[in-house]
Amino acid sequence: MALPSARLPDFPWDSLAEVTATARAHPDGLVDLSVGSPVDATPEVAREAVARAADAPGYPAVVGTPVLRAAIRGYLGRRWGVLGLADAGVMPSIGTKELVAWLPTLLGMGPADTVVIPELAYPTYEVGAVLAGARVERCDDPGRVSGVPRLIWVNSPANPHGAVVPPARLREWVAFARDCGAVVASDECYLEFGWTGEHPVSLLDASVCGDDHRGLLAVHSASKWANFAGYRAGFVAGDPAVVAELVAVRKHAGMMVPTPVQAALRAVLDAAETVVPAQRARYRARREALAPALQLAGFRIDASEGGLYLWATRGEPGRDSIAWLAGLGILGAPGDFYGPAGGDHVRLALTATDERIEAAVGRLSQALAG
Repeated sequence: MALPSARLPDFPWDSLAEVTATARAHPDGLVDLSVGSPVDATPEVAREAVARAADAPGYPAVVGTPVLRAAIRGYLGRRWGVLGLADAGVMPSIGTKELVAWLPTLLGMGPADTVVIPELAYPTYEVGAVLAGARVERCDDPGRVSGVPRLIWVNSPANPHGAVVPPARLREWVAFARDCGAVVASDECYLEFGWTGEHPVSLLDASVCGDDHRGLLAVHSASKWANFAGYRAGFVAGDPAVVAELVAVRKHAGMMVPTPVQAALRAVLDAAETVVPAQRARYRARREALAPALQLAGFRIDASEGGLYLWATRGEPGRDSIAWLAGLGILGAPGDFYGPAGGDHVRLALTATDERIEAAVGRLSQALAG
């Protein structure tokens, strides 16, 4: 019997070993812009909450504490206009990558089922479908979906390219999914980072679905806006019937968020109006420094309306651009990691320290002068 790993694609970052070695060899050190891993301090309010909740001898509930569920509903209502969200329609998760990877399996999908993902997409959407044995279709337009899916992923602002999905298109996905009985899962981990153009909205926003959350899930993480990646804390919200099914299966699998982490997540959700602006300012400054330096060095920046990445091209294969950047000690991610349509682009993360972003800007400027 084939092991599950045999069905999975190669882990993308393993293919960067050679260019990583080149970039690391730069005399002034590596500038790693290949992965969106936060580098700024976790808010003090979260660390204090963990300390207070550190004495946690009992098992946590899969569904989360009542105060955390209330904090989730409060955050979504205050910041994203989510109205009428039921208490039974929210559940914490162990970060969001595990939820993305296991959602098709938790929903009972198999070889007869199809998962629709964006044409350019976070690789774990596909991995989740493969783990469940389901088929994958890449499509950004509900009018062009060829089959009858059971699960549809949307992502706004999107990873890797930062495009924002307009409310009208979200409404089209909701209508299409309800016609065919599919669940729509919206990855909203970058929702707090809209930069230009249309302001991103949640799938659960009243302008998209009114107060009807039937068949809809919004997936959120504090990893980016609260520098929480090491805590592995996120949540899903939406249709109480779908969330109840996730809870029921996760009880058997022991998928529980640790009690101290739940306390920390509650603390940052309650403090979002303070925490988010401070982190947005850091990323905005890095974006405003890096983007013009890339453009002066011959890159065109496409989309990148939101999120924590710049989606850039020099009109050549993305792997060639990655090699050129590695010669400057800068490591990016090739666009082909995210689908065939990304072959001539690179993704560059804003999640590096101010000093490393400044180093990248200086090297790009020197390359232009040279």
